[in-house]
Amino acid sequence: EICELEVQVPYECVVEGKKICKYIADFRYRCGDDVMVEDTKGVITQVFSLKKKLVEALYPGLVIQIIKDPRELPRTAFYPRSLPVSS
Repeated sequence: EICELEVQVPYECVVEGKKICKYIADFRYRCGDDVMVEDTKGVITQVFSLKKKLVEALYPGLVIQIIKDPRELPRTAFYPRSLPVSS
């Protein structure tokens, strides 16, 4: 069960007193005792990859789950290989 759903949650990235950047997660919610952070991406850019690593390093225990935007997946990803996909 999802509880305490938040959207567009900011995480400040500060290293040795200097603000490096701000990461904004798409979703944060509680599932039982766990806090889940999710980000929906169509394309995973180098900037996002770097911010993800930085946030996870600065916030111990936080893991950002990447949810691939279904509009960006190949159409065949939604069907078993045994079924033909019409274009």
